[in-house]
Amino acid sequence: MAVAEVLPEFADAFPFEEFNRMQSAALPALLNRDDNVVVSAPTASGKTALAELAICKTLAEDGTALFLAPLRALTNEKESEWERFEEMGYSVYVVTGERDLNPRRAERADILVMTPEKADSATRKHETSRYSFITDVDCCVIDEVHLLDSDRRGAVLEVTVSRLRRLCDPRVVALSATMPNIDDVADWLDAPDETTFAFGEKYRPVPLNADVKTYSHGENAFADKYRRLYRALDLAEPHIREEGQALVFVSSRQDTVQAAKKARDEITERDIPMGARGDYDFHNDAADLSNDTLRQSVLDGVGFHHAGLAREDKNRVEKWFKEGKIQLLFSTSTLAWGVNLPARCVVIRDTKLHDPLEGEVDMSPLDVLQMLGRAGRPGYDDMGYAWVVCDRSDADKYRRLLRDGKEIESRLAAELDAHLNAEIALGTIDDVDDVMDWLATTFYYARSQSAPDEYDAGSDLRNRVSDTLSALVDEGFVEQEGLNVEPTRLGQLASKFYLRLSTARRFADVAERCQDAADPDSAVSVDADDLLTAVAGATEFDSVSARSDEEDAVHAVLGDSVDDSLDAGQRKVLAILRSGMTGTTPTELKSDAWVIRQNALRLLAAMREFVDTLGPARYANLACRVEARVEHGISADAVGLTAIDGVASGRAGKLAAAGLTSPADVVEAGEDGLVRAGLSDGVAEQVLANARDLPVVSIDWGDFPETIAPGDNDMREVTVENTGGSARAGLRVTVNGREMTAKPSYLGQATLPVAVFGADADELTFTVEVAFPVLPLPTITETRSVLVR
Repeated sequence: MAVAEVLPEFADAFPFEEFNRMQSAALPALLNRDDNVVVSAPTASGKTALAELAICKTLAEDGTALFLAPLRALTNEKESEWERFEEMGYSVYVVTGERDLNPRRAERADILVMTPEKADSATRKHETSRYSFITDVDCCVIDEVHLLDSDRRGAVLEVTVSRLRRLCDPRVVALSATMPNIDDVADWLDAPDETTFAFGEKYRPVPLNADVKTYSHGENAFADKYRRLYRALDLAEPHIREEGQALVFVSSRQDTVQAAKKARDEITERDIPMGARGDYDFHNDAADLSNDTLRQSVLDGVGFHHAGLAREDKNRVEKWFKEGKIQLLFSTSTLAWGVNLPARCVVIRDTKLHDPLEGEVDMSPLDVLQMLGRAGRPGYDDMGYAWVVCDRSDADKYRRLLRDGKEIESRLAAELDAHLNAEIALGTIDDVDDVMDWLATTFYYARSQSAPDEYDAGSDLRNRVSDTLSALVDEGFVEQEGLNVEPTRLGQLASKFYLRLSTARRFADVAERCQDAADPDSAVSVDADDLLTAVAGATEFDSVSARSDEEDAVHAVLGDSVDDSLDAGQRKVLAILRSGMTGTTPTELKSDAWVIRQNALRLLAAMREFVDTLGPARYANLACRVEARVEHGISADAVGLTAIDGVASGRAGKLAAAGLTSPADVVEAGEDGLVRAGLSDGVAEQVLANARDLPVVSIDWGDFPETIAPGDNDMREVTVENTGGSARAGLRVTVNGREMTAKPSYLGQATLPVAVFGADADELTFTVEVAFPVLPLPTITETRSVLVR
């Protein structure tokens, strides 16, 4: 079917002139009906065009389309790819992080592009003005819906789509690689038979020959990588010699680089005709690459691709591979889910990978099938060749996967308590009947109907959900009165920060300890290391493992004084956080440090709000300062600098080195002083202006007495005034360490009543404390002494 005949007004939206056989078969269901649609088709068969067809129908009806991409890297790719829609007058907006969100652009967008995680966050906050746009979605396209079966991300996709359907009931178009149980997905989404399509292997543009090859496993894991690499090159070599191309998937970014280096040496040794060093224009183009190793490698016909490369470098690698200038490409799994970059030969060198949070894990079967599906270039190859290289003990497992495929399972059961709590916290579940109504909207429920023995279907399923609700009530996340349910503050906080419930309970206990520590008679104390230990011991880090070469580095950071409740992996997390506070992470820990730190920052933000909500302000301020130190790697005396908007680790380091360790120092130094500290004129001007926006607090004790007679009682007032920017603060007055007055305030000006009384003590020490729970500024304290005589 010609695009111009089917969609004349949207012909420019497609990069081709005719729909292929698969696209033409699904086209009437997408354009002529309003039902939900589910399509399963081989990789590289043209599913993206089906998404674009659904989007075109939505735009033609003045609606808003939402495209759910499986990876964040792919959302940026779609933004670039769909400039075609922008040129036709439609707005495409990629929704990324909270800080970067432009609500006006999102509200006006015709096409929204999001990851499941970002859509989850948006639907949870749909009642706020920033995220209200999510309820205006008319069509939701789920790319790679088989992501439902992902251990870590599947449940998020499942509950997000279910929630979105309850909020605004958009048309749903779900696209997937080949999966045996497509009917379960169709049942979940209420797609009728007429709009459910299972396109088999005959629709693959190039037939696929997939098999498993084993290698001789040794004692050394490092040497095994090279054994697998040589095996991969053995498989790729004949295709490269015939002017074909090979795509080799490895487990990590670093491995793509190391494999490319080693492969260049081996190709020279084997005298395989590759490379374009004689191509003068290509040589000049390669000189523009920002990655030095890649610049040398591509001239020999070998490239590598991973999410950490600069975007321009990735774009060039993809272009040159499509043009045949790169004959051998090493990549991580990201490429399998993203760019349509097929090769005659695909080899999966690594079936296991190191996950900073999980340790060594098997590659997802979904990833394996997705990678193998890249074999075969339409229009160039008569056959695609794909191999899994694995240890002999795993060979049968992968042969079964290639023969039978992978049924898509729900991953909701493992996280049922957290997601049920989230729905109650959001107010989408108000009573016990709503719980089962909600469950019926999930893929978990649909799958349980087709596989009852595996999913505790029927009354057992109802009992499981009922037991989960009871546990939420018992543990303080939910309150139940009769049939009605509502969230507690604990449940709301757990939902807001996406915490596992055991972690939420742990943080609530820390907040309670902070409350106890405020009592001068209590033996309880809480310091920065207590907060870090609570985060390191969170359930989210249970699977972190410490490799043998990391143990000495962990001990060098922590010494012997470590909480006995932490296992080796959690001690590793604690070492990364402690050393990260000063920017001195040991080399042995750096490979996992970024991922662990990013997860810890989310948990530290949660910890801060738990303490802010359930404990004293000064401990929330402590948590805030710890969070800022972990994020920016700066000393305790200078962390207050990060409260200045625009000052992160680099600028804070320059300022601290010049002796400016607080926002007050910055204001006093003035623009000239900041320039002398190393900031440019424009940056210095902005930093100074932002520093002046922070609170400037003074405490006026008024006519406070110096003495009082025994038995007398005198009421006085202390005034706390802020002459700088507005901020929320916790105000507290103590006498001889005992709390007299405590209250939150938005400064301004606040007056605190203080009772001066003649007590048994010879001297009374009054302390006024001003703590900022959401700013990493030091707590301000002033004291006055009154003699009793």
